[in-house]
Order: sequence, then structure tokens, then C-alpha cells
Amino acid sequence: MGSNEVGLSGAGSRRLETLARHFRPHKPPPPQDAAGFSRRAAVLVCLFEGEHGDLRVILTKQASTISSYSGEVSLPGGKVEEGDADYVDTALREAKEEIGLDPSQVTVVTVLEHFFVQSDVLGVPVIGLLSNKKAFNPAPNTAEVEAIFDAPLEMFLEDENRRAEEAEWQGEEFICNFSDFKADNKNYVIWALTAVILITAASLVYQRPPALPERRPKIWSRGAARQASML
Repeated sequence: MGSNEVGLSGAGSRRLETLARHFRPHKPPPPQDAAGFSRRAAVLVCLFEGEHGDLRVILTKQASTISSYSGEVSLPGGKVEEGDADYVDTALREAKEEIGLDPSQVTVVTVLEHFFVQSDVLGVPVIGLLSNKKAFNPAPNTAEVEAIFDAPLEMFLEDENRRAEEAEWQGEEFICNFSDFKADNKNYVIWALTAVILITAASLVYQRPPALPERRPKIWSRGAARQASML
């Protein structure tokens, strides 16, 4: 049984089953042609039900030794490699390599529209559900990942422990959101593209907009890749 078909069995699965059914009607068409982009990537937004019934998402802190985004909070993921059938394959493979998450434990429910990661990289978020968190034994690849933790998804819609700052990139003004979070006595700051993806996912799951205002740069806009390809 593949990762797209695995049953959501186990304790607390009713809510996850409901969530999976919610996403099915909203599943977008297959990713558009990535012509014009020298690299493609995918990240996994892996959700599970916490001990108190809240939906939580798995996050990582990048190792300080890597060349890109060192020390930043991110979602498991990386570049598309030869042999990957699609963005789902990439996201699941990278999650296994980075944090030891077995793809068979994840039910993929939808793929969000394209996001830019950098000017020449097309990034695609994949949303998946982990039915049995206890069966997941985190095994970080220490060359890439310094820490693995999880946070409540709903926090990305709330204004508590969150701040918004005016920023500018290549002459374009936008609002950059930061979420401060503490786990295992460590402080994390979730911001930039990771925050944008999580705000988007939370808005879809909870069917409401975030409490703080959003004004994203065009490179992080939904559907921006399709528009750029046309240009």
C-alpha cells in the first residue's frame, strides 16, 4: 500500500480521516511545467494529532554547518532528484533522509500551488498526515538537521507570540511574519517562506485567515510560478 493510500488507523484517527476528506475536493491539478526554473524542490507539511487533540506539524532546525539557511527553522524537504516520480516522491524521500520518517506512515492529502524558494528554484509544499505519531522514531541526519520538534498548526493563525515587520526585497515592500516558539527548553523563530507555507496550510485546514495582516512578496504568492512561466 503506497503513501497515498495508507489507511489512517490508530488512536485519534477520526479527526485525521475528516481532514483527509476535507482536502480531497480541494486537491489542485498536477504541478504545471517547471520550464524556466533551473531547480525544483518540495517540502513536507506533516500533520498529526497531539495528545490534547490539537493538530501539530513537524519542523526541523537546520544544522549550522550547511551552506544555505543554516540554523533556520524549516520543513523537511529538498531538491527534486533524478528518479523522483513527482513532488510527493521528493518530499517523502527528503523527509526520510533528513528525519527518518518512513513514507509508508504518511498519507498525502494535497499538494499546494507553487511557491518560489529562490529566483531560480520552484518550491512545492506537500501536505501529509501522520496517523500514529508514536510509531515515528525521529532519526535526524546530523549533517543537515540540528533538531526536530513539532508545533501546533493553529498558532500560525493567531497573534500570540507572533509579530509582523515591514520588509523590502528587490524594491518590493512586504510584511514578514515571525512566530516565536519554545520546545524542549529551546527557543525557535519560524519566519520567511516556512511561515508563509504554514500560514497557508493552517488557513486551509481551519478555514479562516490569520489574525495578523499578510502582504507577501510576489515570489511567495500562490500561483506565482505559473505567472512567471508565462512571462
